[in-house]
Amino acid sequence: MLAARVTRRWEKLPGKNTFCCDGRVMMARQKGVFYLTVALITGTCALFFGFECPYLAVHLSPAIPVFAVLLFLFVMAVLLRTSFSDPGVLPRALPEEATFIEMEIEAANGNVPAGQRPPPRIRNVEINNQIVKLKYCYTCKIFRPPRASHCSICDNCVDRFDHHCPWVGNCVGRRNYRYFYLFTLSLSLLTIYIFTFDIVHVVLRSMDSSFVNTLKETPGTVLEVLICFFTLWSVVGLTGFHTYLISMNQTTNEDIKGSWSGKNRVQNPYSHRNIIKNCCEVLCGPSYPSVLDRRGVMLEAPPATTTAPVKSTTPEPQTTKTTAPLIPNEHTPEDVKPSIDTTSDKTCPASEDEKPHLSQFPPLASPDSDTEAAPTHEVSQ
Repeated sequence: MLAARVTRRWEKLPGKNTFCCDGRVMMARQKGVFYLTVALITGTCALFFGFECPYLAVHLSPAIPVFAVLLFLFVMAVLLRTSFSDPGVLPRALPEEATFIEMEIEAANGNVPAGQRPPPRIRNVEINNQIVKLKYCYTCKIFRPPRASHCSICDNCVDRFDHHCPWVGNCVGRRNYRYFYLFTLSLSLLTIYIFTFDIVHVVLRSMDSSFVNTLKETPGTVLEVLICFFTLWSVVGLTGFHTYLISMNQTTNEDIKGSWSGKNRVQNPYSHRNIIKNCCEVLCGPSYPSVLDRRGVMLEAPPATTTAPVKSTTPEPQTTKTTAPLIPNEHTPEDVKPSIDTTSDKTCPASEDEKPHLSQFPPLASPDSDTEAAPTHEVSQ
């Protein structure tokens, strides 16, 4: 009998995520841009440590490379924390739960006439004296909590969904938004730091020789300046945009859809009307645990194996009728052997006078003896 196989829950989770390290690492399936992000940060810092830091540590201060190393390690730490964590994925409804929700919806909507669209599947909840609509997710079979949305790339509903960021290779939601913001903020500081000391390095070297000769002697510095120049605007601009969202206690998804700035001018029920309180709630609020239980153990029943009946190799006994001799120990030829059944059916039963007496026949030979046994009775004349 096959035993049940022990599996982890992350192996059976739906969606389009990738799991590593026995479910401890959770990322999106498309990770190519994430590898590019790591390569750009690591490569730029390696050029800075190789070309600028030795010169600046001698001519300015040895604290310059030390601070650069600390800043680089912090950037990589918050990047990996953002990329390898659960952003706040909501579990899908079980089949029983989905059936119950469908029954509730049908009972609430009633019978819809043919040709008419059914009403939208929404629920109204009150948050801070304001009505907020909860939308139904047809993929996850649940009513999404407030501020949650379904990510089409990861195919999961994410709590407090902000956006899907390909640069970090993961969704940004309730559980990793603060780390994403720290990543953009620290990366902006690192980019400004490297760009500034690249310029300082070129200026100091130009004082000893010409500017053109300095550029020829330090090709790595020129490459760093170009990378930092084009990266600086996007990273600093992104950090500023999210600083504005945090101060208003909004998400990128809400800002793009205009949830709190539409025609109705509905006020944001999640805002405290205070910048400091909003920042403290987003950046210093409680850390929410994951509701997926990715490393939980579940027993999977073994597949039912149906075994085909084994065919016997021995031939089945034939059911054809056999013939027997009329008199024991008499060998009758095969072609003239009458059937006992046939003979008994066609002949009438003999009378008592016509029945042969057993003494008329010799006794049967014993199978263990080689010679025939002597008769014990004489045949009467």
